[in-house]
Amino acid sequence: MSGHSKWSQIKHKKALTDAKKAKVFSKFARLIAVAAREKGPDPDKNPNLAQAIERARAVNMPGDNIERIIKKYSGGESQERFEEIVFEGYGPGGVALIIETITDSRNRISQEIRHILSSHSGNLAVPGSVMWSFERQEGGGYKAKYPILIEDPDLREKLESLLEALDDNDDIQEVYSNAQL
Repeated sequence: MSGHSKWSQIKHKKALTDAKKAKVFSKFARLIAVAAREKGPDPDKNPNLAQAIERARAVNMPGDNIERIIKKYSGGESQERFEEIVFEGYGPGGVALIIETITDSRNRISQEIRHILSSHSGNLAVPGSVMWSFERQEGGGYKAKYPILIEDPDLREKLESLLEALDDNDDIQEVYSNAQL
């Protein structure tokens, strides 16, 4: 059994788990940063920040990290400027998509989303062309007014592949679709 060790297997699994955790923490860090910069560092006076902190704690983000991000972005120490941008698009089979992002580069994220959509049989839409088919929820997010049931297994697989590719992008926070899988 040369070349095999239990530590090697554990190390590989740990690296994968740590990478996934870092990606999730990165998304929540951006969400907290935007909320803290916009309306201040006090979660009692800033409901967006309170919600972002709650969501970050739900995925076990350390409190030290949360406090550091709030301090960094509410005091103006950071030169990084994140902005929230909502994109609209169509996926395979004409499925409507709303893609919420937090990014430091509007041009880069629009090109990345355009590339992801086009490589998965979709396309970026003009603002307003998809939004009408969704309603804004009170707690945040969107709900489809006219959901589409996806029964074709090939179409379902293409759509799931697209949603995974979008989720893999660090700048993309949430993706809403009118598809029922």
